[in-house]
Amino acid sequence: MLREILPSVLAQRTDVLSPRMIRLIEELADDWRRLDDRVDAVTSEVHALARQDEGCRRLMSVPGIGALTASAVVATIGNGAAFTKGRDFGAWLGLVPKQLSTGDRTILGRLSKRGNKYMRTLFIIGARAVLAKPGSWAKFGLEGWLVAAAKRLHHNVLAAALANKLARIAWSVLYHGRSFARDFEPQSVS
Repeated sequence: MLREILPSVLAQRTDVLSPRMIRLIEELADDWRRLDDRVDAVTSEVHALARQDEGCRRLMSVPGIGALTASAVVATIGNGAAFTKGRDFGAWLGLVPKQLSTGDRTILGRLSKRGNKYMRTLFIIGARAVLAKPGSWAKFGLEGWLVAAAKRLHHNVLAAALANKLARIAWSVLYHGRSFARDFEPQSVS
């Protein structure tokens, strides 16, 4: 919005801003446009690379995972063989709650946040994108779980729980070499 109205504001208000200030703002606006062009070029390159990679294409079949997240996951963990199960990948990302245990009680706390901050953020953004479109929940087989979880969890906690679920699904998709399907049943790993 600022980008759209900035030229008209600068043209109309010559009495408020000095000519030097107007020139500086115009130069900053040009820098902003060039930066946007660079971001668009890099984004296009990431999308092209993700379309060429088989692992990225499989990951992009998972809800909430786009080209940026898929390429980051593949670049970081490859085929997922470094982890024995999806739970380990979720924990490595820092998407699991801290556990406080006393005697026979286990209390789940905040996210551990001990893992890869960049990828954790990408998964949480993807989870929020899925949560924003309740109509797609049934398509991906997440409706029952999300509806039940939404009744008992705060929306931020729900986003973190869904991000953990999506990370575990992403690991499974990479490890088993299959695209995501709502009825996907991973085989047990011996």
